[in-house]
Amino acid sequence: MQEVTVVIPNLNGEIYIRPCLDSLRKQTAGSFPILVIDNGSVDGSVKIIREEYPEVTLVALDKNYGFCRAVNEGIKRTKTPYVILLNNDTVCEPDFVLELTKAISKDEGCFSCSSKMVRMDNPSLMDNAGDYYCALGWAFARGKGKVAGNYSEKCEVFSACAGAAIYRMSVLEKIGLFDEVHFAYLEDVDVAYRAKIQGYRNYYIPDAVVRHVGSATSGSVYNDFKVRHSSRNSIYLIYKNMPFLQILLNFPLLAAGFFIKMVFFIRKGYGKVYITGLWKGIKLCDKSKKVSFCRKNMVHYCRIQCELWKNTVRRFSGALPGACRGEKI
Repeated sequence: MQEVTVVIPNLNGEIYIRPCLDSLRKQTAGSFPILVIDNGSVDGSVKIIREEYPEVTLVALDKNYGFCRAVNEGIKRTKTPYVILLNNDTVCEPDFVLELTKAISKDEGCFSCSSKMVRMDNPSLMDNAGDYYCALGWAFARGKGKVAGNYSEKCEVFSACAGAAIYRMSVLEKIGLFDEVHFAYLEDVDVAYRAKIQGYRNYYIPDAVVRHVGSATSGSVYNDFKVRHSSRNSIYLIYKNMPFLQILLNFPLLAAGFFIKMVFFIRKGYGKVYITGLWKGIKLCDKSKKVSFCRKNMVHYCRIQCELWKNTVRRFSGALPGACRGEKI
């Protein structure tokens, strides 16, 4: 029985899709289902997939519904115990699929595994070694811009970066798929948070290596779309996953975190966009989306809170192993 399905969301990825799919053809894991979910591309990427990759199942949506809707369309079509989500601007090393599948299958308490994402233009530097989330309300990429050789040990992370990660289907069926309200950005932190509330864990797997271009779809590190959606989703993420008492406990740090970010984006010329996003996030908070508090998960909430404080220290202490400066805005 095949164990894993690879799902690739695509939006105008004509210059990236060939190297990505070619790298999947070279996997030591053998054959496995590959689904490309296209978000209404208007370039030649759909034609390339149809004509050159007959082994790939292509689902062509009529417009851009966002990252979350695209990957959910793929997950709903997945019949295997695990699903790998993979950005179209990646190139996988031959053991990528094998190492991720092997890692997650060994531990029933594992929800997701993040790969070792290195920079496409300079593979000696890290792009992402899993994500952390802290009590300031910030998510940040572990290891970003650091020497890749220093990230060779498996470890627990707050969440896997959905750009190249494996997920356990049975847990997704239990906690729900990616929240399409997010559209894009911080959706991977949200789904990992929901899994952690249920007691599951997320890990970084250094032997699963993938090269990543980064910002291929959005076009740049900072832009109106990314800043607006990230700030909006950062509010929604907190409201949705933290019980009210936990929000009150973290409020001083959260307020400081949002103030620091606001000043940062004002200096970058995106102050109005950032504030608008925060306001949209406040309006987005809907009780129907909030994760219901359950006393049986109290120990998991306590563990998460300790992790939030620990990651706050990590964010500002370069002396700690794995500290980094790569916020996921």
